[in-house]
Amino acid sequence: MIKRNRRLRERKEIRDLVRETTLSVKDLIFPVFVVEGENIKEEITSIPGTFHYSIDKLEELLEDIKESSIRGIILFGLPDHKDSCASSAYDDNGIVQRAIRKVKELNKDLWVIADVCMCQYTDHGHCGIIEGTKIVNDKSVEIIAKISLSYARAGVDMIAPSDMMDGRVKAIRETLDKEDYNFVSIMSYSAKYSSAFYGPFREAANSSPQFGDRKSYQMDPGNVKEAMREIEGDIEEGADIIMVKPALSYLDVIRLAKDRFDYPIAAYSVSGEYALIKAAAEKGLVNERAIALEMLLSIKRAGADMIITYYALEAAKWIKEDL
Repeated sequence: MIKRNRRLRERKEIRDLVRETTLSVKDLIFPVFVVEGENIKEEITSIPGTFHYSIDKLEELLEDIKESSIRGIILFGLPDHKDSCASSAYDDNGIVQRAIRKVKELNKDLWVIADVCMCQYTDHGHCGIIEGTKIVNDKSVEIIAKISLSYARAGVDMIAPSDMMDGRVKAIRETLDKEDYNFVSIMSYSAKYSSAFYGPFREAANSSPQFGDRKSYQMDPGNVKEAMREIEGDIEEGADIIMVKPALSYLDVIRLAKDRFDYPIAAYSVSGEYALIKAAAEKGLVNERAIALEMLLSIKRAGADMIITYYALEAAKWIKEDL
């Protein structure tokens, strides 16, 4: 007997009923870039459709986010002052700290995540303290924990360390718990690869390293077993959510992590993934809406429970229109 699998593809109604993986607005987290100054809303040329916002312009964005039904944002800050130890990052009146307070004032129900790293705040552009040309792990971890505590004081819901220093999750968890911020959760960039897909973000965050590269602390793209060790270590140290970054070229890593660990998994669909689709769509080579939603669905199908994406606002609109 012939198996008539096509019977369940005949019409949209039955395709929707039997769909194994669905993409929801609830899955999406929107990256937000905040800058010093006033009355600033400037498009980021490397990530078209994404903007730098001064804090006084966040209200307009938050209205759009509320209307979209997106539940969470992740904040990235661009300070005016940079130095060798990223002191602006742990200033209680720093750009991200003020943004956290403003967002909570305007929308207390929005889930606010703060990316924790040093690269935007150091004059050398690396994600840690340097001695000579070497990134020093343990001294960097001390600063990362200090930044995390400052964000917690500002009212953040979740800390997201992206530096890839060894032991930073444990240090953050112990620091937060000691100061009675045990309710602040940690989304760890556990498997963050040294990827060429980050190029547009580095322009957006003004975070390119002034010398060398980040291959001594971000992961080699050829390694999967190492990613599992990184994830396992972060879980043991107290991470509440683990992340794979980038997403699209690392779907196999997401799937393996999902199968191996009974833990919430985030995936970061990074700036390069977004920019490629935008560029192709601008030339009329692809249907932007269709390909963006297919990409996000593939990340969800691979095992991600949540997706950080620059397409969040547009995807939320498209998903609602398809209901």
